[in-house]
Amino acid sequence: MTAKKATSYKSAGVDIAAGDRLVDSIVPLVKKTHRPEVLSNLGGYAGLFSLDLKKFTDPVLVGTTDGVGTKLKLAFEMEKFDTVGQDLVAMCVNDLICCGAEPLFFLDYFATGKLEPVVAKKVIAGISRSLSGINCALLGGETAEMPSFYAKGEFDLAGFAVGAVNRGEIIDGREMAAGDRVIGVASSGPHSNGFSLIRKILKDKKVSLNKRFSGFDKPPGGKPNRFNRLNRLSRLNRLSRPIGEILLAPTYLYVTPVLELLKSFKLQGIAHITGGGIPENVPRVIGKGLCAVIEKTKINVPPIFSLLQKLGNVPEKEMWLTFNMGIGLVLVVRAKEEGPVLESLAAQGYTAASIGSIKPRQSRENGVLLV
Repeated sequence: MTAKKATSYKSAGVDIAAGDRLVDSIVPLVKKTHRPEVLSNLGGYAGLFSLDLKKFTDPVLVGTTDGVGTKLKLAFEMEKFDTVGQDLVAMCVNDLICCGAEPLFFLDYFATGKLEPVVAKKVIAGISRSLSGINCALLGGETAEMPSFYAKGEFDLAGFAVGAVNRGEIIDGREMAAGDRVIGVASSGPHSNGFSLIRKILKDKKVSLNKRFSGFDKPPGGKPNRFNRLNRLSRLNRLSRPIGEILLAPTYLYVTPVLELLKSFKLQGIAHITGGGIPENVPRVIGKGLCAVIEKTKINVPPIFSLLQKLGNVPEKEMWLTFNMGIGLVLVVRAKEEGPVLESLAAQGYTAASIGSIKPRQSRENGVLLV
């Protein structure tokens, strides 16, 4: 009589041992991110974090969550996984700092059909590296292996960040006034938004991710403006490189420059430019009865956006509503502090420019006016 084949969790597609090996391999990466307030080690049921009440005397906790979206599809196609971890971190912590909060700790969720430890470790290494750079602890996470739920070789990511700010230091636009100035800080490209449109354009035009478009390297008019000359990230947008590499440039982290600015300046508003672009994100931080006038001619639109617009025949209005168009963060400052803020950003190595001002809002305006 033939013995019946035993059924196990592994035969169902879940390899617990592989998951355990992954956890063991990332412990050193996680520990590199730990701040003194972290009380727990990886492997427990929950992460423990002791809030520093000497620093935060009247603390307000701030939480955000986000993912990387369909940008992951490009990572799968190019088999490049060392940058999406930064995308995940940035999409969360860049939101936190918009109200003046310091990111304290982060948790990640990695879900896949079949766990590939080498790939997972590359992703988590990117998360760890990004968090270490902004002094934010990777407090824990979850790796879920769900057979047949995801296509072969694919996974999804979600991130969760918690920060803190003293109640009296919350940035909420209440003190914003007409005459304040608007500063734009450069992005590294599309960041992590608009990739459903990007992928459709590339698919419709049958564009390989390895194709190069060096003819688009020159800015409109042939002369770079001051914003472009200062842009230390412009190399990320050079179309002499494969378009897939350009599109996978990770979302820029703005935590360090903002926290440094807050030591010396009173910022009136901060907007992280994500889905919806400038038209949808800037109004979220503009004070009651006010409107931000943004001058498009003062923004250096990286060539990748010009290329996408031409390839897909995308209307200009749609471009500004879908992409950040070269501006990853918008700051509203007092007019007298505009120069010093720009100087501080430049001293820290960040590209920024004056791109507009605040004025009283008219009845039909929604908080931002692109001119």
